[in-house]
Amino acid sequence: MIGKEEFWDDVKNELSKTMQTISYDMWIEPLEPVCFVDSTFVLAAKTAISKKTIERSYLDQIKEVVNSLDSFVTDVEIIVKEQEGEYLKKQSDSLPDRGLIVDEKHAKKQEKSNPFLEKYSFDTFVQGKSNEYALAAAKTVAENPGGNYNPLFIYSGVGLGKTHLLHAIGNYLFKKSPKTKVVYANSETMINELISVIRGGNNEESNRFREKYRACDVLMIDDIQFLSGKEATQEAFFHIFNDLYQSNKQIIITSDRSPKDLPTLEERLRTRFSWGLSVDIQPPDMETRVAILKMKAAHEKFNLSDDVAEFIAENATTNIRDMEGLLNKIIFFSSLANRVIDTKELAYDALRDFIDEKKDTLDAEDIVSTVCRYFGITTTDIFSKKKTKNIVEPRMIAIYLITDLLSMPLISIGQMFGGRDHTTIIHARDKISEEIKSNPRIKIIVADLKNMLLNR
Repeated sequence: MIGKEEFWDDVKNELSKTMQTISYDMWIEPLEPVCFVDSTFVLAAKTAISKKTIERSYLDQIKEVVNSLDSFVTDVEIIVKEQEGEYLKKQSDSLPDRGLIVDEKHAKKQEKSNPFLEKYSFDTFVQGKSNEYALAAAKTVAENPGGNYNPLFIYSGVGLGKTHLLHAIGNYLFKKSPKTKVVYANSETMINELISVIRGGNNEESNRFREKYRACDVLMIDDIQFLSGKEATQEAFFHIFNDLYQSNKQIIITSDRSPKDLPTLEERLRTRFSWGLSVDIQPPDMETRVAILKMKAAHEKFNLSDDVAEFIAENATTNIRDMEGLLNKIIFFSSLANRVIDTKELAYDALRDFIDEKKDTLDAEDIVSTVCRYFGITTTDIFSKKKTKNIVEPRMIAIYLITDLLSMPLISIGQMFGGRDHTTIIHARDKISEEIKSNPRIKIIVADLKNMLLNR
């Protein structure tokens, strides 16, 4: 099995994808792996202050990633580095009653009674217009797995609540139907497991892999899009899917795109994903964002005023994790400075380094590449003559952002976009400007992109 150093490297790699760089470098990178104790992964912080901050602001996020990479590791404990020797001795003295594993090979830990993160429940999922159908579908599946909605396919952008719903279903089943066997894994875990089976060429490992995924009542696969290009894993999953579906076992899948927008997956898989129900989660509107922040603050026992909640919602992207990150900075600043932060002015002081506009270093290429990344298209597409909706809309939004954020001549913008006439550029700019006033979806997308560009 994977060693603690390698495991921690995998965890850090995942955390670096979702955390702001400054937060990651300050709090996550200095942590050191210590050992595994039963189903707990132990990490060492350099100081007691670091330990307290990480436990308050980042521990849940670390636990989520740890559990997604290894379902047998269900908890994370932070100790202070100078106490590491004493801690290891204390744990060793308690052997064999405790499963202390310090070396580079850890076998399967004792599985904790509930492998799902308890903070992710239906009660803690804030409902809004952007997610109400996905929430209703998840509740229906939890109450009647293997029923009408099989498979259930939930798709959305990053950080909008897909994983929360998976854990909510798992927690519901654990409490209401504890005998139900639920397997939760992300697609990268499945890929790594299959690679291990193929490399080992061991029938025992192969049988264990097959048994894990085919002997369950409910199978949850997070981020199915990462199976793209992995032919062997797609083949294995195809057979697993068929076996479970024919046995009326519930299959729940999440992705960053709908089944029809996953062209690099085999057609037979995309077809099967469409057999049940596909629901999306849209970026939350302002009311929902404020409600999410209020709930998160209440969980942290922090009194968040309406003004500060609105300020965070206005200055964060629609990614819920980004909003949580800014909220955590407010909480940390309030604790560190021993100040009550209850106005937008004080919130700006706390977040100044993170929300100050950076127009001086922004150029048109930054805007285009960010828009392409956001919509999942290429720069070749956006500069092309293609007139399909999935290309035209991002192109017009990119043009609008360039005219709004930069002092660039319209003729130059037209040349950049394949020699288009300046009147075409004006049309795109004015079209999006009007859409922002009347179309909530476009308003959210533009605000999201602006924050991504200005809060880099």
